[in-house]
Amino acid sequence: MVIPKRDIESFRVKWKLISPQLDERSRRIWAGVEALAYGYGGIMLVHLATGISRKTIKKGQVESLQESPRVPLERVRAAGGGRKQKKEDWPDLVDQIEELVQPFTKGDPMCPLKWTSKSTYKLAEELNERGYPIHPVTVGTILKQQGYSLQLNRKEKEGGQHEDRDDQFKFINDRVTQQIALGGAALSVDTKKKELVGNFRNGGQEYHPKGDAEKVNMHDFPDKTLGKAAPYGVYDIKVNEGWVSVGVSSDTAAFAVNTIREWWYKMGREIYQGTKHLLITADGGGSNSSRSRLWKVELQKLATELGMTIEVCHLPPGTSKWNKIEHKMFCFISQNWRGKPLITVQAIVQLIAHTTTRSGLRIMSALDERTYEKGIKVSDSEMGELNLIRNEFHGDWNYSISPNTTDG
Repeated sequence: MVIPKRDIESFRVKWKLISPQLDERSRRIWAGVEALAYGYGGIMLVHLATGISRKTIKKGQVESLQESPRVPLERVRAAGGGRKQKKEDWPDLVDQIEELVQPFTKGDPMCPLKWTSKSTYKLAEELNERGYPIHPVTVGTILKQQGYSLQLNRKEKEGGQHEDRDDQFKFINDRVTQQIALGGAALSVDTKKKELVGNFRNGGQEYHPKGDAEKVNMHDFPDKTLGKAAPYGVYDIKVNEGWVSVGVSSDTAAFAVNTIREWWYKMGREIYQGTKHLLITADGGGSNSSRSRLWKVELQKLATELGMTIEVCHLPPGTSKWNKIEHKMFCFISQNWRGKPLITVQAIVQLIAHTTTRSGLRIMSALDERTYEKGIKVSDSEMGELNLIRNEFHGDWNYSISPNTTDG
């Protein structure tokens, strides 16, 4: 059953007003009576609004229906009595949980809610191994207080779940942390959803005079002249800045690598002067696919051009929504142009470049009018010329490409 938010908020206000006037037993009975009065779903409503456990609410219902004398005041537990919270016993418990969850955390692109890919049972097991004997339910309570929500696996599964998924996320997290600690650049790259260019409806709302909403085309058939725009982004995890190239041709590996090149010359070079190592985290598919030969060939060209080793770590299969750029940059771009028809590619570039956040996100953008050919084949001999070293752990996902000194 889905409880209406207005009912929860209304009950929460009532609870805040009356709870200071009640002792422990009175609160329990009051909660039970309110749950009974609400009817079906009452226990869940009271639980969500007050935080009182469902077990306690049921106990209050039973007590409210029993004809028993009033409990003497000396037998009522004083305010602040009862078992202490685990967070009081172990002041660093929250930090320990955050440390375990952080490499696996995702953020909803449209809100501050966070969720974790680890179950409370797995987290409790790891905490027990660290010397914190704690129950999974307590872990869940703390995560909820910290703004997390535990999701069912079936809701996060986007395809086959690889057995090394969690280990790969640990590997990526460690590499990004090390790279930033050394003062180097750690990037998250991806292609944003292609956008129709023209007077088409764009999701979201914005304020207009009443009855004067912006008029757009009735049907979303692509304009043969304007076509579609393909934004490819580079997000600098360390400095919270990004670059977006808006392409009008095909979303190919050459286009993706050229966007990274543009970022370096327009933004990265000034920040990371003297660096000889660049770390890129990317999805496992698309134009920057872990299997794409052209992606590696283009990265080889860039590595040689910049005289820099380029390390790549791909996200495991079926986890594209976990990419940092998705919920650190792309989501805010979508919010910035909500409700606005993307009339021209120049308008798209301007809207992207004017996207900011309270945390200081800065984005630069430019139109890429080059034509990128699709279907380019890379031969075995060309692959053999790459100065590519695969990591011992999943070399298909993790590898480095160094400058090819034989070029020239």
